[in-house]
Amino acid sequence: MPSQAAILKGAEVFVVLCITKYLTAPGPLDSIPAMAFAAPLRSAKSEPIPIDARVADHLRYIRETMESAREFTAVPGWGGVAIGITALAAAAIASRQHSPRAWLEVWLVEAFVAVAIAAPAAATKAHRAHAALFSGPGRKFLLSFAPPLFVGGLLTFVLAGAGFFTVLPALWLMLYGTAIVTGGAFSVRAVPLMGICLIVLGAAAIFTPSAWSDALMAAGFGFVHIAFGVWIARNYGG
Repeated sequence: MPSQAAILKGAEVFVVLCITKYLTAPGPLDSIPAMAFAAPLRSAKSEPIPIDARVADHLRYIRETMESAREFTAVPGWGGVAIGITALAAAAIASRQHSPRAWLEVWLVEAFVAVAIAAPAAATKAHRAHAALFSGPGRKFLLSFAPPLFVGGLLTFVLAGAGFFTVLPALWLMLYGTAIVTGGAFSVRAVPLMGICLIVLGAAAIFTPSAWSDALMAAGFGFVHIAFGVWIARNYGG
């Protein structure tokens, strides 16, 4: 009877023969042309990105994120006070006009005066704060502020041409207030609150006699501008 060592030796020889036959037997791989293995199995690696380019991209992203998160603080405080004073003068002059056309002309002149005050005042404040008016939060403020004013200008032209002068005070107060609320979403907290006050005064102008129109506009364009202008100037740098 063969010994245990002889049995183990025979088993090893049998296993080796089986493996050799399996590896040398023709199979599916034999049908693959040899050229298929000529190309490298892994694609060539792409050129590495320079580390300084990646750092620049990260810094640019961080800077843009910080700029978009900042508040627009270039709303002119003392400029708002000046606009309020001119609005009070316009209300006093408009209340003495005897024709709707003359009344409208007074307020249109006041609108141009207000723009002439606000634009350089905002630019000056932004320059002092080293901020840009047309990028970051300033651009968002202007893009939100301008559409209600544009709509108000178009409706003024249409309604005045049709003779509906009595609805203009409510329209102006509410749309200007809306512009300040939407633009103020990217500014300090006092700005949208100012817009809400103007909208409330505009709503009151709808339900009150037309004789109160100049008084309500004096309250909105005049006293509201002055009050919030002083607050902004004292708390947010002029």
